[in-house]
Amino acid sequence: MKTAIQTPDAPAAIGTYSQAVWAGDTLYLSGQIGLEPKSMRMAEGIEAQIHQVFGNLAAVAGAAGSDLSRAVRMTVYLTDLAHFAKVNEIMAQYVAEPYPARAAVGVSSLPRGALVEVDAILHAG
Repeated sequence: MKTAIQTPDAPAAIGTYSQAVWAGDTLYLSGQIGLEPKSMRMAEGIEAQIHQVFGNLAAVAGAAGSDLSRAVRMTVYLTDLAHFAKVNEIMAQYVAEPYPARAAVGVSSLPRGALVEVDAILHAG
């Protein structure tokens, strides 16, 4: 059994996917980019985009009755791996130790010209 999660506090899905899906006691959060949910405009610059990405992820997790402290896995997609240290710095403001397992992937482009995207898996247990 799975349950889709949707919230107006994060950008609306721009494709055939849900913002998140509960499956048992696991919450799968779709990738978030730096879109501001109300205006659907991209945040300006890498730092603002990273903050917006984690804010969007937190909003979706909150709509599901959870939070980012329950993250067990994240994947970070960057169009420039030189921004990896900045992701680490800002991510530490949104998640605490023990940090989730994580991968970082360099990509040639992301939707809407985003510089960063992050998806996550949270566990309710």
